[in-house]
Amino acid sequence: MISVEEAIVGRQSTRAFQDRPVARETILKILDIAGRAPSGSNIQPWKVWVVSGATKTALSQALLARHMSGDQGERNYNYYPVTWREPYIGRRRETGWGLYALLGIEKGDKDKMLRQHGRNYAFFGAPVGLFFTLDADMELGSWLDTGMFIQSVMLAARGLGLESCPQAAFCNYHDTVKAEIGIPETQQLVCGMSLGYADQDAKVNAFRTARIAPQTYTTFVE
Repeated sequence: MISVEEAIVGRQSTRAFQDRPVARETILKILDIAGRAPSGSNIQPWKVWVVSGATKTALSQALLARHMSGDQGERNYNYYPVTWREPYIGRRRETGWGLYALLGIEKGDKDKMLRQHGRNYAFFGAPVGLFFTLDADMELGSWLDTGMFIQSVMLAARGLGLESCPQAAFCNYHDTVKAEIGIPETQQLVCGMSLGYADQDAKVNAFRTARIAPQTYTTFVE
């Protein structure tokens, strides 16, 4: 078993997976562990939709068709700032261009960028996709609770030898996701996630993002 520190520090957005199935019992164990995440008044507002096999293939094809056609979709909520500013835009660019540089994608090569981004909708080759939803009438506190649950899913997965990639990109086509899976309109899609065993030989999985020092965002008041 890995330590809590190893689970957190070693976590990354894995973008290439082995073609190796994940047992349903393993998925349920991950979710059972993650279910110990805190929530206000213990209301546990999250819901999880697990896709694999033919359903995942059909969903992936539908999403990729929209993406490659140039249809950008419309997210069901603003994940990013409406107006970008520093230091956030700088960090975003550093991450995006760092990944593209590793993969040999030059600035301005829109076709390769489109195809790389499209890998999201193929679940980066992972055998399992997870989708996290909330009842649409829940408030901000439940979104915070669900975020803690999602982080716990990723850490629990690492403890069992799996890796993951949380993906807000699925929210671009939340209507297609809901239709293909059968998620009712009363549910709000928070994000998706690819889950599986990492392909350690894939170049893309060598990418690591930087983190700012805690002194940057911490204020001690004595």
